[in-house]
Amino acid sequence: MKLFVPHDERRPHPEPAPTNDALAFGAGLILWLLALVIVLGMTALGAMPSSPTVLGTIAVGLVLGALGLAVSRRRPR
Repeated sequence: MKLFVPHDERRPHPEPAPTNDALAFGAGLILWLLALVIVLGMTALGAMPSSPTVLGTIAVGLVLGALGLAVSRRRPR
């Protein structure tokens, strides 16, 4: 087993796999919106006390997902 392989003997890096980032961010946003609806519904029914931490976490998830979706759509293919 070699611990050091000279640069000229190394194999080239493989090409990155194509991904659909917009689809992944969109699915994440839908799940965050679903979480928001569930939390607000449970709070309205009194099954869960109003927690700013939970709503803050959902808000951060929605903002980061929207930013990720915007960046992934602007990026050249």
